[in-house]
Amino acid sequence: MLRAAISKLSARRRGARLAAAGAAVLLALPAAASGAVPNGIKLVNPGHLTICTHLSYKPFEYINKDGKVVGFDVDMLDLLAKRLGVKTRIISIDWNQVTSGAVFAANRCDVAMGAETITPERAKAVLFSDPYFDATQVLLAKKGSGVHGLASLKGKRFGVQVNTTGQIYADKRAAKFGYTTVIFPDLIAEASAVSVGAVAAAINDNGPMYEYAKTHPDTHVVAEFDTGEHYGFAFKKDSANATRLAGVLNTVLAKAKSDGEYNKIFKTWFGQIPQDVKQ
Repeated sequence: MLRAAISKLSARRRGARLAAAGAAVLLALPAAASGAVPNGIKLVNPGHLTICTHLSYKPFEYINKDGKVVGFDVDMLDLLAKRLGVKTRIISIDWNQVTSGAVFAANRCDVAMGAETITPERAKAVLFSDPYFDATQVLLAKKGSGVHGLASLKGKRFGVQVNTTGQIYADKRAAKFGYTTVIFPDLIAEASAVSVGAVAAAINDNGPMYEYAKTHPDTHVVAEFDTGEHYGFAFKKDSANATRLAGVLNTVLAKAKSDGEYNKIFKTWFGQIPQDVKQ
C-alpha cells in the first residue's frame, strides 16, 4: 500500500492485531465439497485451499462474533475454493512473513490475502494476482447535502486526515475548487465531522470510508479519486504450480466482475457498489 505518509488503509496501517508477531493461528472455513483440483494444481494441504493472512483487518478479513473469519477478501478467495472444489483453511501469521514470501518458501499456504497493495518491491518476493481492488481516495458527504464532487465544495470546509495521501490530494486542488481544508488527527474524527456537519465532506481511503458509511447511514460515498493503488492476492514466486493457481484465480476474478458477483460481494461489505473513479 503506497502513500506519502501512510494513510489508514492503503499502507497496512492496522488497528489492534489479534495474532502476536510470528504466532500462527489456524482457522477453518466451510466452502465447497472436496473434489479433483483442475489444471494439475497441487495444494499444500490436499482438499483445502490454505490461505495466509494477518488478522484482524476489517472489513477485508476479521473474526466475527461467532468466531468465524469473514470479510471481503475471504469471499473473494471462497470463489477460488469453489472453483477448485475444495474447502478453505486460514492461517493468521506475522504480516512480514507474507510480504517477504517466507510463508510460501516454508510451504505454509497456497495464497495470501490482506488488502495488500501491489508494489514493485513486493513483486520481487511474491507473485501477485491481477488487481482485485482499487485502493482509491473517496469523498464522504452527508446525504441530502448536495455534495457530489470537489466542484460542489466551493466556499466550504473540507475534512482531511493529517499526513495522508488524501490530504495531499485535497491540498493540491484547494485553489482550483475553492474549498478550505480542515485537518483531523484520525479518520474517525474526520468522518464524524461530516456526520455532525462540522465539514461539508471528507476524503480518505475507500475501505474505511465505505465501512463508516455502512455503519452511519446518514452519510454516503459520492465520488472516488484514482491514486494508483491496487490490491492483489499473493502466491509463491517462480513456481509453475503457483502460477497455474494464480491463473485460475485471475479467471475467477474476471468472471465475478463480468457477471455481477463482484459488485454483490462489494455491497455486502461496503454498503454500496463501487463508484466511478475520477482522476
